[in-house]
Amino acid sequence: MRWWIGGLLFASTVINYIDRQTLSLLAPYLKLEYRWTNSDYANIAIAFRVAYSIGQTAFGKLMDRIGTRRGLTLTVLWYSLISMATSFANGLYSFATFRFLLGAGESANWPAAAKTVAEWFPKRERALATALFDSGSSIGAALAPFIVLWIYFSWGWRPAFMIPGALGFLWLIAWRWLYFPPEEHSRIAPAELDMIVADKRESKPAGDHSIRPRWRDLLKLPQAWGTIVAKTFTDPIYFFIAEWFPIYLVAKGIDLRNGLIAIWIPFIAADLGCFFAGWLSGYLVRRGWSLGAARKLPIVYGGIGMTLLIPTIFTANLYLIAFLFAVVTFTYAGFTTMANVLPSDLFSSESVASVSGLSGSGAGIGTIVAFKLVGYFTDARRATGTHSFDPIVILAGLVPLVGMILVLLLVRNNEDTDRGLVRRI
Repeated sequence: MRWWIGGLLFASTVINYIDRQTLSLLAPYLKLEYRWTNSDYANIAIAFRVAYSIGQTAFGKLMDRIGTRRGLTLTVLWYSLISMATSFANGLYSFATFRFLLGAGESANWPAAAKTVAEWFPKRERALATALFDSGSSIGAALAPFIVLWIYFSWGWRPAFMIPGALGFLWLIAWRWLYFPPEEHSRIAPAELDMIVADKRESKPAGDHSIRPRWRDLLKLPQAWGTIVAKTFTDPIYFFIAEWFPIYLVAKGIDLRNGLIAIWIPFIAADLGCFFAGWLSGYLVRRGWSLGAARKLPIVYGGIGMTLLIPTIFTANLYLIAFLFAVVTFTYAGFTTMANVLPSDLFSSESVASVSGLSGSGAGIGTIVAFKLVGYFTDARRATGTHSFDPIVILAGLVPLVGMILVLLLVRNNEDTDRGLVRRI
């Protein structure tokens, strides 16, 4: 039953990303129709990120309070309606408003999924379960071009928002029918329930956790900051790829209809990277590695691998660009999978969604700053006639390397581990 639950989380993430990717795929055409600059488009994307950043922390706390069954029901219903309503937008400000509302609803997915994994999976399976739901972002991003662009070229951009937005309602039927906490689930096998309960009992940190820690208490812990840094220094790079990649390709003179392979391959690579990192971490634990070492290896190769963004500035070859971006997204996926599983490794179930939400908010703030810089500098450099994305791509290749170093320094056993505030890894 736990893997059926994992499958539902995967499907939710796929739909989440299809809805999210619609605007970035249509951006080159909407920019022409509405005469947007890159800064205008950046402001629309930032409207999404502002709500997403606030919502990650707010909904993380809400999920810990009301549970994921009710929480995801409300938020998926919300963002599905907003995605469909975006088809009525008619300019810069209405697009920004709809994207803000979409970001608020979509922000709940990751803290809710992290909490669900902590509730349903033993620690030896959490990396793979996290990889399963997180891979939905890559699959959704890979499917989106085929769905959205086909609808656009067939019927226009308004149906391209309306039709994918309806997918969330189908998911809600399955969610309401299948999902309950393991202790309340009528269809879970007794042996599976015993395994889940025993693992929770064995891995529970010492101390009194009947009271949920406050945000300010969590922010006193270096381990919490390690999880925040892990997302803040990597997710903005992936969101740059997800939301600016079509514009980046057009800037290199590549027609999107001929460049679908370049959009598709990096997201498939990210999906493979999620599963590889999840499998590798679990395999290393079974081979006797410490939990911390098994989690940190993908973080190390992720931080190093993402530097391969930098060579893309020296070529306009579609296949070489696709290959380099594929390596980047494959290694990023290993880093982010571990970033998503760290809250469930380090903290009790009463705090997992809250810590995950804080890390998501950090990623959102980093993305807002990054998008503002991308819009400003690309417009400024275009005015001088120079290639607009090169400095941005160089910086994007170096930031995750810094993040890797900080995570290794912050996520360590210390006196907080000895006092039972966080788990030993």
